[in-house]
Amino acid sequence: MPQFRSLHLAIDLALAKREQALSEMQKQRQAHVFANNQMSQLQQYANETEKRWTTNAQISTTPELLHHHYQFMGRLQHAILLQQSVLAASEERVKAAQQQLLQAEFRIASLKQVLVKRQADVGKLMQRRDQKQMDEFASMQILRLAREKLEHDHER
Repeated sequence: MPQFRSLHLAIDLALAKREQALSEMQKQRQAHVFANNQMSQLQQYANETEKRWTTNAQISTTPELLHHHYQFMGRLQHAILLQQSVLAASEERVKAAQQQLLQAEFRIASLKQVLVKRQADVGKLMQRRDQKQMDEFASMQILRLAREKLEHDHER
């Protein structure tokens, strides 16, 4: 219906925004999975390195090797801490993208509710108009029949 064209356009725009929000959320989730995988790899590497060091250090070690090992493990722990902040930021971006998607869904639902209500209002208005016309037609029929009866009675 032409009177609902603007609502249909608004719904189409809201659907497009929802698709963009969905795409962004999926992109952020993939980035989060990637960051999580990197964290797992770093932690696994740190654990393996510590195990190897412990095994090899039991055989023989020097103060210099011990110093280098501690420096390396310190850098590795620093990398893990940095990755934790990357992971936390990624999680925040996923939550924000989910919120955007949720807002887009609410917008679509509310626009559709407005459309349904307006269509119902127009339907009621048309029904009232049709009823009024039928009532007027019935009144005119009754008046016509009454006049005819009056004329018929008057002729007798």
